[in-house]
Amino acid sequence: MPKKSDLVSESASRLRLMAFDVDGVLTNGDLYFTPNGDEIKVFSSLDGHGLKMLKEAGVEIAIITGRKSEMVAKRAANLGITHLFQGVEDKRAVMRDLRSQLDLSADHCGYMGDDVVDLPILRACGFSATVADGHDFVKEHVDYIARKGGGAGAVREVCDFILTAQGKLAAMHNVYLTA
Repeated sequence: MPKKSDLVSESASRLRLMAFDVDGVLTNGDLYFTPNGDEIKVFSSLDGHGLKMLKEAGVEIAIITGRKSEMVAKRAANLGITHLFQGVEDKRAVMRDLRSQLDLSADHCGYMGDDVVDLPILRACGFSATVADGHDFVKEHVDYIARKGGGAGAVREVCDFILTAQGKLAAMHNVYLTA
């Protein structure tokens, strides 16, 4: 019988779409506002490069988040992410529609979230992940728990895990060693 880790790697190896929450996953979850009411978000450049590598390897990237922020739209544009869904109440329905649009089964889709509101979409995907500082109840129901926290390299860790499961990470790293 395969180990659970082998089954998780197998699930990650099938991914053709990986979606991410923002607050608590792509950021540390803290909400910063200026005196004028403008929102400020801090994103990890390590996470950003992981997302670019995943996309380069042929995995579609999506952001599906409950909040709406111009900063998220700018970050998505900067990373070339075209599947951006903000202000979403039913993330599972958005994933179902995106799966249909891309002609993918649930087994080919993954999501990374951090709180209980993410459980419906996490449980509707073939691969699910959370951050080290995610809610304890969420950790009980996902395939992969990152060692790092939200906004602090957890997304990169998951991207590297997926790329390793797909047998692509070593070749992508080797490009930087042959320069």
